[in-house]
Amino acid sequence: MTRTLRFTAAPEQEGQDIRTFARRTLGFSASVLKELKYNGEILKNGSPCVSTDRIFAGDTLSLTLYEHGRDDEQIGQTPPILYEDEDFLAFDKPAGMPVYPTPGHDRDSLLNASAEKCREEDMRFRPLYRLDRDTTGVLVLAKNRFAAGAALKKIYLAVCEGKTEESGEIASPIGLKEGHRIQRTTGGGQPAQTFYRRLAFDGEHSLVAFRLATGRTHQIRVHMASVGHPVAGDDLYGGSTKTVDRQMLCCVKVEIQSVGLRKAVSVCADFSGQQKRLFPRLFSDFSAEIPLF
Repeated sequence: MTRTLRFTAAPEQEGQDIRTFARRTLGFSASVLKELKYNGEILKNGSPCVSTDRIFAGDTLSLTLYEHGRDDEQIGQTPPILYEDEDFLAFDKPAGMPVYPTPGHDRDSLLNASAEKCREEDMRFRPLYRLDRDTTGVLVLAKNRFAAGAALKKIYLAVCEGKTEESGEIASPIGLKEGHRIQRTTGGGQPAQTFYRRLAFDGEHSLVAFRLATGRTHQIRVHMASVGHPVAGDDLYGGSTKTVDRQMLCCVKVEIQSVGLRKAVSVCADFSGQQKRLFPRLFSDFSAEIPLF
């Protein structure tokens, strides 16, 4: 895939070198500049130049990246596409599907399920974040290196056991549980911060919205279990499987912002109708807009 961006230097950029313009004004990372050097092209007023060249008001700047996709094996059906443009592709990831192949799940990953689509677009499989295997919802891929540095705001919804506090913050560090390779626990490890707000309560379960300030593995699941409100169906962290046999956790909203790409996009998903029918009172009581904290 080839992606070209074009800009006209404003008076306030007078005398800046291209590197500074790309980093400070467009918000691109040093890795993008490196890609432009080795796998791309920079033109100023139609002529090749380098990132240390200076620009002046009225100069036209063209940044081009060349990249080719991989030939991964297509296995399974491509998940529903929630949003697509020349820079981003967002899937509605189903439960039971890991993002990348893992031991025991080497043929049912999103990488494999989206291989044909990635091949059509001549793009690499480049997710901007990961979702746990049984977590559903919005999963955004960057089609090029320009898009890979986009800023994201994500909101999750979960059905949690019991009545949670109306709102709160959990800031317990998260690390691997001793003797385990997958399960996490609080009390040690890397800093982790979770903000939450209860949206509804049906007498047994709470519908809770989450915003994460950090992105630790299993963060919502671990933090909610640590305060006595595990995610329903999440038996790894103490959740009951009486009503549902998979964790009720969904990435329901992702806001994508990129100054360099001149984009501000919002992508939404939801629990499936089947999941909602398992908790009819909870979802019928919820009618407010999902908060962005």
